[in-house]
Amino acid sequence: MRWPILILIALVVLLQYPLWLGKGGWLRVWEVDRQLHAQREENLRLEQRNAALAAEVNDLKSGNEAIEERARFELGLTRPGEIYVQIPQR
Repeated sequence: MRWPILILIALVVLLQYPLWLGKGGWLRVWEVDRQLHAQREENLRLEQRNAALAAEVNDLKSGNEAIEERARFELGLTRPGEIYVQIPQR
């Protein structure tokens, strides 16, 4: 009576191995699910960055105010008669 039980237990273990540790097992599914969530978060972050860049491009294409503002802050542009004063920050 003891041998049939041991054989059945061994068969159950052999059948459970692919489910837990095989190529498409639960451990692999959990890992792929974790990677999927991480990639979705990265995609969302990149979509927000792309939207901000697209808005900046549209602003630069549509008006001179954005171009003038960038020139003032990045290049120190001044209008005729203006005096450029730079205050050092600590």
